[in-house]
This record gives sequence, structure tokens and C-alpha cells, in this order.
Amino acid sequence: MKQLNINEIKNIIPHRHPFLLLDGIEDHEPGEFARGYKCVTYAEPFFAGHFPKEPVMPGVLIVEALAQAGAVAILSLPDHHGKTAYFGGINKCRFRGKVVPGDRLLLETKIIRKKGPVGVGEAAASVNGRTVLTAELTFMIG
Repeated sequence: MKQLNINEIKNIIPHRHPFLLLDGIEDHEPGEFARGYKCVTYAEPFFAGHFPKEPVMPGVLIVEALAQAGAVAILSLPDHHGKTAYFGGINKCRFRGKVVPGDRLLLETKIIRKKGPVGVGEAAASVNGRTVLTAELTFMIG
């Protein structure tokens, strides 16, 4: 297993607080996949308004966290060092459950196609073995 801590992640992707949505990478293979996690706490700034009486992590932020895991996978290739992975599209996105304070969100993105600077990742987020989101993410290396 090839683990990465937060500082190693920051050496690969350009995201920083408060928008860095990964706490660690449990395993990855450059150009192939990354499996990471986010420990969701009540202190997350988005919970103040989403929703005050029933805090739920916004689905778009789960998608972004999956994209960041995919960015670790693709940008950890030596040829992509120092570059940025931009969103090119989101397809087949399905929200299947809520993410709430106290959850450990597992984020898995597998690169399924690459051609030049464009690629596609198959992504899934889960909590305690229960899938909460699946999507196909298109990225462009810039």
C-alpha cells in the first residue's frame, strides 16, 4: 500500500484549506487509482448553513473530494508533476446517502480512460461500507 499524508498530498495537488477535502491517501498507484478519506467533523464551515438543524455534507463537495482523489492519482505521474487537473465533466452522478458529522468518508477514484491531457475516472464515496455517491468524472490536465 502506498499511503500519503496531508503534506505529501499537498505536494501533488494545488488545493489548500479550506478547500482541500482529503485528510489522507490509504493507497494509490500513479496514473491508475487513489483511495483516500476525509474525516467529517462538525467544525466544517459548510455545516453552519447546510443545514443548521440537520447538518449534511453538500453533495457537490463529495464530488469535489472524489475529484481530488482522482487528481492525486493522475498528478502523481512524473509527467504531470506541478500541473493541475481541471473538471471537464460529471456524468452518471448518483447520490445514495447522507454524509454527516462524525463520518469517515472513503473516496475511491479509478482512472478508466486517458487520451492526451483528457481522462475519465470512475468514482465512488462510501461511509462504513455503504455507498453514498457514484459518478464518472472527466478531467483535463493543464
